[in-house]
Amino acid sequence: AAGGGGAAGGIALHDFSGQLGEQRVHFHAMRLRDSLFLWVGAAPALASLAVAMCSPRDSIPVAASLLGDPSDTASSCLAQRLGRCGGAGAGPCRSGGAEPARAGWVQGVRCPGRTASTAAGCGSFHPIHGFFSPSVKTKKQIFVSYNLQNTDSNFTLLIENRIKEEMTAFPEKF
Repeated sequence: AAGGGGAAGGIALHDFSGQLGEQRVHFHAMRLRDSLFLWVGAAPALASLAVAMCSPRDSIPVAASLLGDPSDTASSCLAQRLGRCGGAGAGPCRSGGAEPARAGWVQGVRCPGRTASTAAGCGSFHPIHGFFSPSVKTKKQIFVSYNLQNTDSNFTLLIENRIKEEMTAFPEKF
């Protein structure tokens, strides 16, 4: 069910939810002039917060944890995957050119326990297409608060796909 508000003073709010597996997940997006705040959770909480933004030195967004346990990379990985720098095809989600697999690192993002072959949970490659469509990238600084216990790679892929569905359906809200 989609809901939300209009743009007031350059701010647009958009709330939506989805039944992902056995869990009902709620999303809150707040579009600001040059950034996006995205909250994901099942109950009111702000346990983690991360930011991803473009770097002048790389087409891969730089992500940092701002709040919460720094070993929990769910927020920063999601922020980095939703962010995009440069022109079409740039960024961590481009097809081809993968760096060699290193345990715990995927496309320059620290993702404990994952490699390029398990990147769906914290990396850049879509398991079927090998890339994410540029049309569902934010192209701006993004703050993400991921407040769910489940950080399984298959579940986080469902989360990301639900966000991308909403971004495609309502691009003006993001």
